[in-house]
Amino acid sequence: MGESKTGFFGKLVKGLAKTRNSIAQGIDAIFSGFSSIDEDFYEELEETLIMADIGINATTSILDNLRARVKEDKIKDPQECREILINTIKEQMDVKETAYDFENKKSIILVMGVNGVGKTTTVGKLAGQLREQGKESYTCCS
Repeated sequence: MGESKTGFFGKLVKGLAKTRNSIAQGIDAIFSGFSSIDEDFYEELEETLIMADIGINATTSILDNLRARVKEDKIKDPQECREILINTIKEQMDVKETAYDFENKKSIILVMGVNGVGKTTTVGKLAGQLREQGKESYTCCS
């Protein structure tokens, strides 16, 4: 009886941690498995990012930026471009001041993560909260 229930945001953080760890493990395996930056290296990174549900357009942009920086800085060791990759992903995912500008507008919220992290449950709870606020919400899951 000493167990405490995990709240909504606690579950959300736990689910996001699963997604983050899945991506991080895949990237770690690539950086430790390659001794040079070649097409195979980029293909493995591309596959890992796509499998992490980052999306093809975002992945292409991230890899194009990484390739340009590697060429510009004449980087040869995959470990040296790890930080560049991380910063490129952060830049790609930064939504700046428009992050939550959907209060009084029709909006689409994209929820992504690996299987089993609670995406569908989270969307259902968000829809319920919006309805309680008198707003309309529609959900679609695939």
